[in-house]
Amino acid sequence: MDSTRVTEHPTSHERPQPGVSPADPRGALLRTPEPLPTAPATPALPAQTRAGGLPGSSSVPVPLAQQGAAGNQGGTPTPLPAAEGAEHSQPAAEEPDTHRPRPASDGTIPVQPGAGQDRAPAVPGGKERRTGQNGPPHGPMPMRRDGDRLRFVGAATRRIARGIDLDEIVMGLCRATVPTFSDAILVYLRDPLPVGDERPTGPLVLRLRRTDRIPQDRDRDLEDGILPVPVPENSGVADLSNELCEVRPGGALAEVLRGVRPVFADAPAARAALPELLGEGVTIPPGQRAILAPLRGRRRVIGAALFLRRPERLAFEPDDLLVAAQLATHSALGIDKAVLYGREAYIADELQRTMLPETLPNPTGVRLASRYLPAAETARVGGDWYDAIPLPGSRVALVVGDVMGHSMTSAAIMGQLRTTAQTLAGLDLPPQEVLHHLDEQAQRLGTDRMATCLYAVYDPVAHRITIANAGHPPPVLLHLGGRAQVLRVPAGAPIGVGGVDFEAVELDAPAGATLLLYTDGLVESRLRDVWTGIEQLREKLAATARLTGADHPPPLEALCDEVLDMLGPGDRDDDIALLAARFDGIAPSDVAYWFLEPEDAAPGRARRLARRALARWGLEELTDSVELLVSEVVTNAVRYASRPITLRLLRTDVLRCEVGDDVPQLPRLRQARATDEGGRGLYLVNRLARRWGATRLSTGKVVWFELGRG
Repeated sequence: MDSTRVTEHPTSHERPQPGVSPADPRGALLRTPEPLPTAPATPALPAQTRAGGLPGSSSVPVPLAQQGAAGNQGGTPTPLPAAEGAEHSQPAAEEPDTHRPRPASDGTIPVQPGAGQDRAPAVPGGKERRTGQNGPPHGPMPMRRDGDRLRFVGAATRRIARGIDLDEIVMGLCRATVPTFSDAILVYLRDPLPVGDERPTGPLVLRLRRTDRIPQDRDRDLEDGILPVPVPENSGVADLSNELCEVRPGGALAEVLRGVRPVFADAPAARAALPELLGEGVTIPPGQRAILAPLRGRRRVIGAALFLRRPERLAFEPDDLLVAAQLATHSALGIDKAVLYGREAYIADELQRTMLPETLPNPTGVRLASRYLPAAETARVGGDWYDAIPLPGSRVALVVGDVMGHSMTSAAIMGQLRTTAQTLAGLDLPPQEVLHHLDEQAQRLGTDRMATCLYAVYDPVAHRITIANAGHPPPVLLHLGGRAQVLRVPAGAPIGVGGVDFEAVELDAPAGATLLLYTDGLVESRLRDVWTGIEQLREKLAATARLTGADHPPPLEALCDEVLDMLGPGDRDDDIALLAARFDGIAPSDVAYWFLEPEDAAPGRARRLARRALARWGLEELTDSVELLVSEVVTNAVRYASRPITLRLLRTDVLRCEVGDDVPQLPRLRQARATDEGGRGLYLVNRLARRWGATRLSTGKVVWFELGRG
């Protein structure tokens, strides 16, 4: 039975092995058993004569000039006399077998074997039989058996495979190898990392991605001769002479990377490649104390890893090249996977971002705020959406919807439905007609394309709102006094069912009130049903309004944040879309409205009415521009209209003029010929107005323009 304990030790070394001092930083390494009472103690050596370590600074280690009194370099084992036994001799009979550590069953990273059969007894003078060097009484021992290496590789690769993103995988490689396999590691990755089948352009550039090492207090006592390894927490990689390395085509480093197989640092190819990787003047300990392992993904080399051992520790063995190859292969494949996953997450984020409105409009008489929360960090794409669409007559359409599911398909369907809703809103169709056409569009997309939607149109002049619902949770209206009301809107069937009618209701929208539209992810979860969540939402809105007083509505942005705070740990089962609209309205005193008969005298009458309204509002400085533009637009309407023309002036932060007729054709700017008597009216509007446009209605069109008020 194997006598090696199988366990995984975190970097913080919070779980030292039995019999090891908790203060020892290298808790993941098996220590030499305590010397027997009869064994002579090993005398300590001065700092300038013992082997160097890897300090916690910022570069790659180099050896001391001398490695100790034994004069044995590279960790080469010293032959033992025949009388003293073989290297793998059995433990003495007086050592009870019951004290051997038992193998663990968790399958995590094993410690290095250091039982009696794997470590030669100490000889007088404190030298180890295997190396002949003076070692500390609790120095680490290497893995000597194939079973140990197999268990280590299995546990290390499982740890590497647990990572999802790039940083997790690289960190998993560092934590799995330090200190069990090496005392320090440097990981270089291609910059930028290629994704999938794309062919990288430009030269091959390697950037130092991460380093890790064994922290030791005695590193501060070392003399010059050891260049320290950077400590990751201090971000000391800038102290390395080669944080960024450009691989020369046909150079030594390129040949090693092309060979794929790990090599010892003392190999001829590695000796020429390492200065190119680490920088000139930086060396590493001689002998087999460093392994350079190329990282090759599915299609190309994506980096390199350098494993280092201290001069005081046993050197790497040829079998350790196989371990390094396994670690490099699994890490490279994991990095490839992480890069592909990152690209997919980026595409999903971009898809979701482009499907939702980038910014909300700023329509007259209403203020808007919104929020969107994905279901989880790993599933950022969903079918929830919201929108605010300006309509003719200073109205605004408020839309919120939810496509069943949260996947790329749901997001694609959501984008199609949102585009359809914007097109239908541009036609100024009633809310129930918009839902009817959305239902037809969903059936054309497929038989299982189901969604819920709520469509509302707010008129700031009439202070009214018209709402139609297709299987969506009802909106909540927060009045100025602090009362929160769940609006009674017929639920209707979801979009995609087909063959159903939708009903619209018209309700009061008083100034200062706030309408909250949301998706079911806000009020429904595994821990509560939808009506319980709606009641909690209503209470949350009322409690928030009481904090600001009866005469002051709560700020919109803060209100949205307070609403999202009602979510508990188990309430994020679905993505959430939230749209809040504060109704300011337009006062009747700021509106002037007339009907004009389509006759030749209509332009003159329109000029007189506009001049009187501007005088009443104290905007006489705009009289000349308004009279000219109103005359041109009304003249164009009279030429084709057969029913009365509407003229409306709105005084808000700008002066807005709207002229409506029963002709659906929209006017277009066109170049008038020199002999034409007309065709120049829109050029005047385009030159003098701050903004202008034309919108088709179900009964005709509206041409509008805006002028600044100073």
